[in-house]
This record gives sequence, C-alpha cells and structure tokens, in this order.
Amino acid sequence: MLGSGSPLRFFAVIDHAFFKRAAHAGRSPDRVGGKIFSVSAPVARLPKIGFVSLGCPKALVDSEEILTRLLAEGYLVSPSYADADLVVVNTCGFIDEAVEESLEAIGEALAENGKVIVTGCLGARESLVREACPRVLAVTGPHASDEVMRHIRACLPPWADSSYAFDALVPPQGVKLTPGHFAYLKISEGCNHACTFCIIPSLRGPLVSRPVGDVLREARTLVDAGVKELLVISQDTGAYGADLRYRTGFYGGRPVRTRIVELCEALADLGVWIRLHYVYPYPAVDGLLPLMREKKILPYLDVPFQHANARILRAMKRPADVENTLERIRAWRAVCPELAIRSTFIVGFPGETEREFEELLDFLKEAKLDRVGCFAYSPVEGAAANALPGRVPDTECEERRRRLMEVQEDISAERLAAKIGREIEVLVDAVDDEGCIARSEADAPEIDGLVFIDGFFDAEPGVFLKVRVADADEHDLYAEVSGGGESDS
Repeated sequence: MLGSGSPLRFFAVIDHAFFKRAAHAGRSPDRVGGKIFSVSAPVARLPKIGFVSLGCPKALVDSEEILTRLLAEGYLVSPSYADADLVVVNTCGFIDEAVEESLEAIGEALAENGKVIVTGCLGARESLVREACPRVLAVTGPHASDEVMRHIRACLPPWADSSYAFDALVPPQGVKLTPGHFAYLKISEGCNHACTFCIIPSLRGPLVSRPVGDVLREARTLVDAGVKELLVISQDTGAYGADLRYRTGFYGGRPVRTRIVELCEALADLGVWIRLHYVYPYPAVDGLLPLMREKKILPYLDVPFQHANARILRAMKRPADVENTLERIRAWRAVCPELAIRSTFIVGFPGETEREFEELLDFLKEAKLDRVGCFAYSPVEGAAANALPGRVPDTECEERRRRLMEVQEDISAERLAAKIGREIEVLVDAVDDEGCIARSEADAPEIDGLVFIDGFFDAEPGVFLKVRVADADEHDLYAEVSGGGESDS
C-alpha cells in the first residue's frame, strides 16, 4: 500500500531487493549472477518512482509494461510516497465511481509527494484531470508507455552511467504484478462497439489487435518463467484480428491466422491453463467449444450479456436476439457439458420497467449461468445513454441489483452443489494456517469462487492438485485431496 489509510490498489512494492532476488527469477546464473554487484553499488543514487495502479486487468498490463521499462532504465520503485522522487498514477475512468477514486488517488499523491504524472483511462479526459488537479506534471491516456516514459525522463532523469546494464536484470517476462503462477495476456486494445452505457472506445480507441506472433512469443516467455495459467484479455476478445482482416502471421516458423480460434489452438500447445475473458458471442466463438471439450483450453467463457430484454438491449446497442442467446448457451453446453459461463448484467438502465427486469430474472433462471456480476446503472459522463428518458431512481436500481443477486446465489449454489463427490483439478493460489486455497477450472482469480482444501499443507502456489469435492455453498467449494494429490498438469 502506498501511503497510509488509502483504499487504493497499490502493486509496485519493488526496491533494490528486486535486483538481489534476480537470481531466483527463473534466469540462469550466467545471465544474472555476474551483474548483481553492478546494481548494489549505486542503488542509493538511483531515482525512485512511486506507482499506483487502478482499474481492470487491461490497465494492470499497462502498469506492468511501464514498471518493466522503469526498472530496465535504472529506476527503483518506492513503496512509499515519502521515499519517492515522483509518483505515477495509472487511473480508471470507466464509471463515475472509478473517476472519483482516481481523482482521490491523484489528490492523495499530490498531497503526500507533490510530483505526479497521470496516465490511464481517466488521463484520456485531460481537461477533467487538470481542472481537478492542476498541479500534476503531465497527463497521458491509456496504453501510452512511450509517452509516460518521456515525461518521467523529463521530470526525473535516469542515473547517468551507461556502464550499468540494468536491462539485463529485468526478467525475460518483464515485471508482473500478479502471483508468479498466473498472468494476464492482453491480445488487443480498444473496441469497435458503440454501447450506449460505455465510453471505453472514446478512452481506449478502436480495436487494434496485436500481431499473433508477438502474442504467442509473450505467452511462451511467460510459461518458460513458470506461469501455469494465462488469462487472455482485451476489450473484445472474440473480435481479435477483425481489424487485420484475420491476416496470417507467423510463430515458430509456421503460419497462424490472426483469429481467436487459431490463437487458442496455438496457445493450447503451451500445456498450461488458458482462460478467456470478455468474449462477445460472435459465431467464431462456437469454434472454441471443441477446444474446451478436449481440454486444450479451459471450459470457461466470460460473456458480457448485460441484459435479456430485447428492447433494453437495443437501447444499449447490444445484440438483442435473446432466444438465440439461450439456444447458443444450450448448444455450447451440448458440445462441452463442463463449460462454465460467467457474465455481467446492468439493472436500472434508463427506461427499464419492472416487467423488463423480471424478464432478466427469468433469463437467469433459464440460462443457469455459473457466475454473475451485476451493476446498478450509473450514468457516465459522455455516454449516449445519458440522453435516454426514463431514469430509474438510484434506490430502485440498487433494489433490483440485490434481487438479481439473490436469484443468482440460488443458481450458483445449485450448480456448485452438483459438483459434490466429483474429482476435479485445481490450481493452488496460496497456503495459509488452515490449508490450501485453490481455484478450479471454473474460477478466475479475484472474481470467481475458491476451492478450500483444509488440513492439507503439502503444496505451494502454482501446483495442480486432484481433489474430491466434499461440500459447497453459493460461492465456493470445499475439497479433500484425492489419490496422490498432485496432478500431472
């Protein structure tokens, strides 16, 4: 945590001890051991950066890239405002609450340190940032690491001694802010949709897919560094390659089409868990289900349906064929019965009636989704939905959110209870005083449930185990190690 009493997520607790631990970061001694002394000598003179990272996993990846470049250029990262020469705040600006949190973080950094550079989604609204916090040194938008580094160098020049090879001490996979056994793999930026409740395209721009060879090389590097689970993310994962007309790229000397199905086929060869997030239900998604059935990628889809009433979906500018959506879900499960589906919904959208909300509840009961998140509608500055009539009172929005989650809790409890007695594979995230804390194939980190293996301590994070489910509640599973315990995965 940067500072004291702050509610913000702070990831960058990295100092010169990072360099001393380099030999344990998966690199051979000949690449690291002979260079450690070169860093310990001048460490007191190296400029220090404080770093606050807010927002979604896509913003987290941006933070990882900036931190990697900072360390490669000989900057240290300070865990406190007082010890930092400058602070970078990577902001979120998706909804009003996120804007307020980001402005609070910038204000705190200014008050505690005084020298602040702002980046991230809220930075795309520079006038808003400068009006609220006029003393910031510089403002950039999201995924702007080049610009951020230019501002940092201008405000705080790196230590001027080219004889120190700092870049050789950064792990091949770069700085990762996730635990060592899982990592986010961002495959594209931006979005081509025009959802009326969302301003992401205006913040992050249109869809820009990364070259498929670059994605696969990064994935290979992460796996070589010990990552056991890759979480594939973007603003619109199913659209990967559409902006490039799905052109053919190359990886390892062989052609690979820039399309989500072909990307996943290639990722499957890495032999780790591959989990997909933010997948719109395009026809191409159907091609992923055989890969899930064959366990080449995890049988898990994060599909943001947002609502179930056709009129509301049209007002949101989302796909509005609800019957087709239910049929698609049934077809997906027919191909891959183990499929876990996560989704998010918005209640209280302008004009939503009680009947239309009840239709959403009926959809949930029919679809029986495994995991659901729900947001009470909140107007976002710049969103087209602000002009729609029929604003639903905040109290009613919150009441509908509560009711939806009550319905979903029953559904989740039912689906989890069906796993009692079954043997499943889990990935250990942590070991505490009570035993192992793990996740199943159906559980993404931080947003889904957990698998608790009480009384078992003979494992460490990143280990796969075979367990038998003994109990369940509406969110989590409770299991016992079965057979020899450790899985071959």
